[in-house]
Amino acid sequence: MRLRHIEVFNAIMLTGSVSAAARLINVTQPAVSRILAHAELQMGFALFHRVKGRLVPTREAQTLYPHVERLFAQLDDVQRLAASLKSDQREGELHILTVLALSYEVLPRALRAFRALHPGVVVTIEALHSPQIVSALVLQEADVGFVFSAVAHPSLTQEHLVDGCMVCVAPRGMLAPELVARGQVHLADLAHTPIVRLEVSDPIGTMVNHACREADVGLQAIYTVQTYHAALALAHHGHAVAVVDACTAASADRSKVDVLELLPRIAVPVQALRPASRPGSLLADAMTLCMRQAVEQTLAA
Repeated sequence: MRLRHIEVFNAIMLTGSVSAAARLINVTQPAVSRILAHAELQMGFALFHRVKGRLVPTREAQTLYPHVERLFAQLDDVQRLAASLKSDQREGELHILTVLALSYEVLPRALRAFRALHPGVVVTIEALHSPQIVSALVLQEADVGFVFSAVAHPSLTQEHLVDGCMVCVAPRGMLAPELVARGQVHLADLAHTPIVRLEVSDPIGTMVNHACREADVGLQAIYTVQTYHAALALAHHGHAVAVVDACTAASADRSKVDVLELLPRIAVPVQALRPASRPGSLLADAMTLCMRQAVEQTLAA
């Protein structure tokens, strides 16, 4: 199939008719019909059957389509990368990506220090999941990203900033008074307590699951959430104990929850990610330093 054949095939799969496909790719209906017929002739099999005025994909077309979808996704990536290269970082602008957990307490502290040094810089901030941050940085759509856990990617450089840790955030009255008074709780102490769990695909969720296996502890997860602050909110409302990172726990309302040290200690490394192919940026360097100091301040508070 030629690229034009693929474009027409994709448009018909999306719209279901020649006329709608023609409007989608801004060509005439006869042109779409001609290109489709040529594609079918070249391949030696039909791609569509006409049923009550609509084009219904054949089994062969349905087999081809997932591969065509992936191709168009890759083309979109190429276009986005080309746009990023065309409008490469302009002086006086900084695009920051961060996991949500670092956007509540840590990032505002870092931006206060950064703004004192660079008051005229226009800053764009996006709070995303780690895989989205990696993808955007690989496509050079941002200058720096801040995530939990190490990321190995040939197109990115990473800098370890500081190690945080996981803590236990429990609704007031849910844990035994002696545990609260001790200020520490072991994973085994939570074995029969309702827990909010992070998705296993999340780096922190993976670390917690590994620690539970190592300690031979099975936690009773009654909720699974995608974000650390969703877990914190459930603890605030008395639903369950949240096992979250210390930066998220810095937002906890101590009148509603108890925040306890979690044993065995689960380290949470904070990393700064940068596109490897971009030249060094003084603004990104300054922001990375401010984030390091802000994490340290948050953990010490």
